[in-house]
Amino acid sequence: MCTGLSYTTKNHYFGRNLDLEFSYNEKVTITPRNFPFEFRRVPPLPTHHAIIGMATTADGFPLYYDGTNEKGLSMAGLNFPDNADYKPEAADKTNIAPFEFIPWVLAQFDTVTQVETALTKVNLVDIPFNDDFPQSPLHWIISDSDRSLAVESVRSGLRVYDNPYGVLTNNPTFDIQSFNLNNYMHLSTNPPENNFSDQLRFDTYSRGMGAIGLPGDLSSASRFAKAVFTKMNSISGTSESESLSQFFQILGSVAQQRGCVRVGGEDSYEITIYSSCCNTDTGVYYYTTYENSQITGVDMHKVDLDSEELVDYPLTKGQQIAMHN
Repeated sequence: MCTGLSYTTKNHYFGRNLDLEFSYNEKVTITPRNFPFEFRRVPPLPTHHAIIGMATTADGFPLYYDGTNEKGLSMAGLNFPDNADYKPEAADKTNIAPFEFIPWVLAQFDTVTQVETALTKVNLVDIPFNDDFPQSPLHWIISDSDRSLAVESVRSGLRVYDNPYGVLTNNPTFDIQSFNLNNYMHLSTNPPENNFSDQLRFDTYSRGMGAIGLPGDLSSASRFAKAVFTKMNSISGTSESESLSQFFQILGSVAQQRGCVRVGGEDSYEITIYSSCCNTDTGVYYYTTYENSQITGVDMHKVDLDSEELVDYPLTKGQQIAMHN
């Protein structure tokens, strides 16, 4: 499963944890402005906004897991099993295949408000990429520095939710995830007060007791509540170093450790394969991997953004250790 996050200090930051039991050889991928985007059911985009993000490239097409365009608009797809429902083509709709949804949005829109308007005509159609990359059940978080949306194609149709938390995990649907937060309104960053009984005295024997009841398991509903609580109470300085550190700390609070979530056979476990954080104002994409906790960065503006060729950077996966002696 996964967690997506939008966060603002002086600049706006967007990223995610990718939690899976296997990798598709994803790379940090830059799509320049003149790379020809070909779509299955809508006109091509020979020129468009430049994009940076994490993607697997297949048959020359970047299958983005998450990305940010040069205008600061960001988007990520997260696993949404059993709930995702893609539709047949509709003559009166803009028919987009799920695998091309992120490029289609980031290639042409500047703000969440523009995307929200366009989504009134969008139909996510049941067209897989190919036999090697079958259909993935997904929902999406779309963010800029002002707003976030959660977008879900379910049996009842395309649902677009205002997302005031700037957080998305997986199941259940976003409206249920939001409603479940009512169960945690008593949580606090302050020491607890005795509301149990005025006839009894209690001992605040530890720091952090105001958050007793905050979920700590790795289910998607629990990760949603924990990520929202952590993000909404997060305090960071405005420097790049402080902002990055805080962003990765928030994602780290809901990371998956090998051995804790078995998903298949004896040795199949879900882990946080990578965590990403893009400074959407500068176009620098940062990431860590499961075995490499050192932050690595790629600056989209240090390549030719007017070219026609994809540029990608393999992930640094081995641990990077700075020895002091």
